[in-house]
Amino acid sequence: MKKKCAYEALKYIHDDMIVGLGGGSTIGYLIQYIHDNKLNIKVVTPSLTTANLCLTNHIQVLPTYMVDHIDIAFDGCDEVDLNLNALKSNGAIHTQEKIIASLAKQYVLLVDESKFFEKLPFHHPVTLEVLLDARFYVIQEIKQLGGQISYRTSSAKDGYTISDNGNIIMEAIFEEVNDIKQLDHDLKHITGIVDTSLFVDKVSFVLSVDEDHIRKIEKEKFQ
Repeated sequence: MKKKCAYEALKYIHDDMIVGLGGGSTIGYLIQYIHDNKLNIKVVTPSLTTANLCLTNHIQVLPTYMVDHIDIAFDGCDEVDLNLNALKSNGAIHTQEKIIASLAKQYVLLVDESKFFEKLPFHHPVTLEVLLDARFYVIQEIKQLGGQISYRTSSAKDGYTISDNGNIIMEAIFEEVNDIKQLDHDLKHITGIVDTSLFVDKVSFVLSVDEDHIRKIEKEKFQ
């Protein structure tokens, strides 16, 4: 299914584009298809794994700070809904991903049907990149919003998980979110939160695949 989704995404990529690529195995297949079709593009990515895979396949990689636009960007997610709200919680690179999403003329999510919902269920936490000095303030504010918050840790490293920007990663669990846009607004206005893994008004469309079909899901079709 992931190969099928990657091959569908290839149709949107043309020579001389600047293309944003996230991480994951679907993106890996897309990189292989770009190489096999000898497309002349440049890539920006927040993922070191993706960057290395591009270089292995002789695809030029640019640092994000060197580009003023991205023609189209592709990424995965943990959850996405009919209004194209999405959660991208697991990688802890959501700040860089959101910069790429903001630069992109089109930001496209590649998912299988198990990650698509009528409304975000918040089965995954909202991941927060937080300035160290603000951690206790952020904890208080998240609790005021009805969230349960914890530090992200890893068995591979002592202490807290640290972002590529040198900030701590925290996780906020919310239940029964009635207004996703309001939650997004409230989180963005907490001093010390660099950014969150909740993507609102960023996704252009979704390519969703199951064993038999590929769907292109656009927000306006459901409004």
